[in-house]
Amino acid sequence: MSDQLRIAVPNKGQLSEPASAMLREAGYRQRKDSRDLVMVDPDNGAEFFFLRPKDIAVYVGEGILQAGITGRDMLLDSGAPVEEVLPLGFGHSTFRFAARGGASMALEDLDGKRVATSFEGLLKHYLDDKGVGARVIHLDGAVESSIQLGVADAVADVVSTGTTLRNAGLEMFGDPILESEAVLIRPQGAEDDPLVERLVRRLRGVLVARDYVMMDYDVHAEKLDGAVALTPGMEGPTVSPLHREGWVAVRAMVPRRSAQQIMDDLWQIGARAILVTDIYACRL
Repeated sequence: MSDQLRIAVPNKGQLSEPASAMLREAGYRQRKDSRDLVMVDPDNGAEFFFLRPKDIAVYVGEGILQAGITGRDMLLDSGAPVEEVLPLGFGHSTFRFAARGGASMALEDLDGKRVATSFEGLLKHYLDDKGVGARVIHLDGAVESSIQLGVADAVADVVSTGTTLRNAGLEMFGDPILESEAVLIRPQGAEDDPLVERLVRRLRGVLVARDYVMMDYDVHAEKLDGAVALTPGMEGPTVSPLHREGWVAVRAMVPRRSAQQIMDDLWQIGARAILVTDIYACRL
């Protein structure tokens, strides 16, 4: 067991900045220059290696690094012996089939056809699992051009908005092959490591802080049960008596996306002095 955490972080692409931002929120130092390949954080006993996102699962799977942040699609495509520890809530995308006139196609129509992709391992596993005998054409990028150039009959690609495929005259078809997002990974079957466990706790705390806010309000004691039903908190709200007779102060964590509606509902039952504040960090 190492006395220093060694973790891989995407060096570029759509996962790079959100990953570094999340690690900063978790209290870790991150690089200031995008050309830096290694960043040491002695205060937290951590060393960060900035690698190609598609290579991260390989390094972690070999046990060279104790943890890494990459996309679920790249994790599964690598075939490396790693396991997903925690979904991180950013970098959402889907892995989809597309073709000209895709609206009239189905998965079984790919039997005997050529499908271009940058995720050969992931696609082959999916096609084998579905019993579809398509030929997989591996390309490193810009797979949407392969149909026009006569290299493939269809493509399988990562889609965020679908604009790139539509601009190439392609339509998506069939069910999504995979729903992907950024994930924290570690070597498969790795022993418990206090440094990795601390990292997971910190990242979970960031996720909660992003998804919840703290709500404080005053309410008459006779209305307390109704108020608590609206703001149950994590393990029950904090309730304190006020100097004003018959009134109490309540504090609870509530989902950020519902905060405005909860404030409206509390007001309707008589709550006043309702305040909402951001949560910077937490441990639950």
